[in-house]
Amino acid sequence: MNRIQKTLASNKKLLSIYFTAGYPQLEDTIPILEQLETAGVDLVEIGLPFSDPLADGPTIQESSTQALKNGMTTQKLFEQLEGVREKVQIPLIIMGYFNPMLQYGIEAFCAKCAAIGIDGLIIPDLPVAVYQKDYQTIVEKHGLINVFLITPQTSDERIRTIDEVSNGFIYMVSSASVTGAKSSFGNTQQAYFERIHKLQLKNPQIVGFGISNKETFNAATTFAKGAIIGSAFIKHLTKEGPKKISDFVKSIR
Repeated sequence: MNRIQKTLASNKKLLSIYFTAGYPQLEDTIPILEQLETAGVDLVEIGLPFSDPLADGPTIQESSTQALKNGMTTQKLFEQLEGVREKVQIPLIIMGYFNPMLQYGIEAFCAKCAAIGIDGLIIPDLPVAVYQKDYQTIVEKHGLINVFLITPQTSDERIRTIDEVSNGFIYMVSSASVTGAKSSFGNTQQAYFERIHKLQLKNPQIVGFGISNKETFNAATTFAKGAIIGSAFIKHLTKEGPKKISDFVKSIR
């Protein structure tokens, strides 16, 4: 069983953290991962920086720009992650856009992920139909879980298709906007959370976009299995660097 699936089988509400590899400094990737695990985070999304991150808000865009300036590349990230499983046991997911993976070669990319202990992928700009037709066999051959995103605008029919193709969790985008921290959720988001809950999907959902504090974490996980924090954690790294990560995590739950 994949580490993601084992973690999803636990009874607790899950906290996932996203950060951009190579930010704030190029070699911060492993220290951040180690501290996140020590702080009790359940799974981590490692962002592969890209020059044109369409779904990302300004905070994550700026971190991607800086990471690229620092010298982060796909190859560099793989080099950093060599031996990571000697230090970190929680599930690790690479989140990135399709273009850098395609340039590396999808087969080679997935094989390398499997070799170093990556558990899954999140590729926001890879449509489910294209994945099914061209890449699902490759991804699953290497034991990886591919995670799809849904939004409030995604139809029930498409959500059920994604649920059928998925074998881990569904990334439930909280609103039809780019990433970014919010202090609370409104009635529209709450209604969306309830609507998805009533679909009784076979894959659990983890909510992302807009989770920044204990209030939004609790609201997001009322119906969902967990929540993902990205922009708020990037802001913490901008201010503190890879320090006081345990303080940040404790402020969430």
